[in-house]
Amino acid sequence: MTLGLINANPVVHAKKERVARTEDPHCEDAVDPLEIYDILLSHFRVDIRDPEHPYSLEQLSVLSEESITVDDKLGRILITFTPTIQHCSMATVIGLCLRVKLQEGFPPHYKVDIKVAPGSHADEESVNKQLNDKERVAAALENPNLRQLVDECLYSNEL
Repeated sequence: MTLGLINANPVVHAKKERVARTEDPHCEDAVDPLEIYDILLSHFRVDIRDPEHPYSLEQLSVLSEESITVDDKLGRILITFTPTIQHCSMATVIGLCLRVKLQEGFPPHYKVDIKVAPGSHADEESVNKQLNDKERVAAALENPNLRQLVDECLYSNEL
């Protein structure tokens, strides 16, 4: 956790009730946004924790099922997230967490784009460019401090 919180008083929402899916999540049928949402928020029964607060991205309304679109014919997935404040310095970390979690739990034959919601971040274009450039993502994940922060958000039991 950072000492000087950028958003000291985030709005916290209740988690949605999740209904267990009966079909095999790895079958070759079409992918839907709920399947992606389930992978991102409950894969291995661990939610993604916000880098700054002991709440999940779902509790802070950073990510919702409605913010995920899937084009199965083109093999494309678009994940749009909304930082809690416009000048959120952790937006790229949140995007990296989403990318890593999806890579761990989803077949690689889909093209995944991760973006901040339009108008939700002061440096929207730069954040989107960083999150969708393979070389920048790889370099960021090679940084031990940044990788540790991503891992803490993905695998923490603090929630």
